[in-house]
Amino acid sequence: MKKQIGTTLALYPTPLTVIGAMVDGKPNWALVGHVGIIGHDRLLISMAAAHRTNEGIREEGVLSVNLVDEALLPKADHAGCVSGKREDKSGLFAWHAAENGAPLIDESPVSMACTVVDTYRTPGFESFICRIDGTWADEQVLNDAGKIDYRALKPVLFEMPTYEYVASGDVIGRCMHLKDDKK
Repeated sequence: MKKQIGTTLALYPTPLTVIGAMVDGKPNWALVGHVGIIGHDRLLISMAAAHRTNEGIREEGVLSVNLVDEALLPKADHAGCVSGKREDKSGLFAWHAAENGAPLIDESPVSMACTVVDTYRTPGFESFICRIDGTWADEQVLNDAGKIDYRALKPVLFEMPTYEYVASGDVIGRCMHLKDDKK
């Protein structure tokens, strides 16, 4: 029997990302686990409205989404532990600007440059709906067809209720082919 546990947001874990935006001419970084897909060409990045990174997103209209793997995790965690209003985080990562001006983390195995097309506000949060302008991936996380191989990438996942980082798991089946896989 299931137990009613209130209005718990039960969609975790989610991919852990570092969001980058230019603020006062230099990059600022925020650790963000509230990310989602709202179409094949749109992302949703939900951030506390008070983040310094949000200031740059609102002003410039662009941001980067940088996936976190285990090697990047210590620096990414630091980005989430300190406020850009109190500490200059611009030197935390080596980076370069995408064509749209968004700062991309060189160490991230996969980075996306995005343009904000809409913003949805809820109490204390801003959710940026973004168009993906370009995606860059390290060659070692690509398969022979040039697609991202998430088994090679092994993105870190974020589990909100416990504030834990989780390793991504093994493949347990192929979508729409489970019946074939059981043979």
